[in-house]
Amino acid sequence: MAAPLPEKVQTAVVTGGASGFGAIAVRALHKAGFRVVITDVDLEPATALASELDLAGETAVTATLDVSKPADFQEVLDKVIERWGSCEVLVNNAARTAVQPVLEIDPADFNAIMAVNAGGTFTGCQVFGRHFKAQGYGRIVNMASLAGQNGGTATGAHYAASKGAILTLTKIFARDLAPFGVTCNAIAPGPMDTPMVRAVLGENIDKAAAAIPVGKLGEPVFVADLVAMLAGPAAYFVNGACWDVNGGIYMR
Repeated sequence: MAAPLPEKVQTAVVTGGASGFGAIAVRALHKAGFRVVITDVDLEPATALASELDLAGETAVTATLDVSKPADFQEVLDKVIERWGSCEVLVNNAARTAVQPVLEIDPADFNAIMAVNAGGTFTGCQVFGRHFKAQGYGRIVNMASLAGQNGGTATGAHYAASKGAILTLTKIFARDLAPFGVTCNAIAPGPMDTPMVRAVLGENIDKAAAAIPVGKLGEPVFVADLVAMLAGPAAYFVNGACWDVNGGIYMR
């Protein structure tokens, strides 16, 4: 029997939602009928996006959230609950990346990237997972990466390792929260046509596209629509999965 569909408007919190793929995911969720909380360390673009989606501030709002600070997650969740009574969706999107040869990575830099990417995802899943468990419903979508599956080719070892850790964390939270109406899934995009990917690839972008079996970069709007689908009530039977969107670069 399918899980009952919540009747009220659902609220989705997106980390790193002010720009890049995060902003695209925010737009997809809002279009799908979710109330969106755009969190980021930089509120100026977040505010601009919220105003674009809903000038009245009823279905699109902003909040400051540094994913390396656990207290920020709890503060955002508390504010959402205070205003709307509950939160139903968390999209762990915020991440840092750097391109460095593995033998040249400073251990401090490695730990910093891991703290933001893997540590931020862990904290988000834990803080929001407690709320979702208590209310008997929730959706967590973690943004992983092809780099976490194949070791990375255009990214640093710290970024690739952090994304691999996110895939493992997704399975752990999926297993532990499933009995309480909560699902946790990951999406692992290959190179998408986003500003971050273009910045990383630079003048090698055409060469990188040619190396993809389908011959082109991924469409971020499609991946964002996938986020919205996994965030919905109808996705109750999808849990602990990693959705590969990489043009055939990595197959399993």
